[in-house]
Amino acid sequence: MNVNQKIIIYTDGAASGNPGPGGYGAVLMYGRHRKEISKAFRLTTNNRMELMAVIEALKCLKKPNQIVVVYTDSKYVSEAVNQNWVFEWEKKNFKNKKNPDLWKAFLCQYRNHQVQLEWVKGHSDNVYNNRCDQLAVEAYKSGIFFIDEAYESLLEK
Repeated sequence: MNVNQKIIIYTDGAASGNPGPGGYGAVLMYGRHRKEISKAFRLTTNNRMELMAVIEALKCLKKPNQIVVVYTDSKYVSEAVNQNWVFEWEKKNFKNKKNPDLWKAFLCQYRNHQVQLEWVKGHSDNVYNNRCDQLAVEAYKSGIFFIDEAYESLLEK
């Protein structure tokens, strides 16, 4: 393995209704290797799926301290990191912030690697972003749902 070679990840999340059923998709690429992942939840939000896509993609990496570029069409995710907001939220224990469970999980994965987040325009001509969108939508349209327990428990309160 070339230690200078980057792992490229594209991610996307989608929800039919917000909240509603949703899914995420990701495409991971390293050299000639490529892996696609997706999953659907019966009740969630678009932002949760955008963030979960990044978390789950980073979890797929087998070795720590990899050089990773994540492409996302979510400004919610990319700006939270690139503007350092998430690190300020963490200092305040995510008080009054949405999705603290996922942001904490994200930071655990983020800190395992050298991650750069790049925003890409969604639903444009980016082949990999479009593939991730397709994976996310196909996941929730499949009707095979998992339960986003953290989100649904908030709704019960």
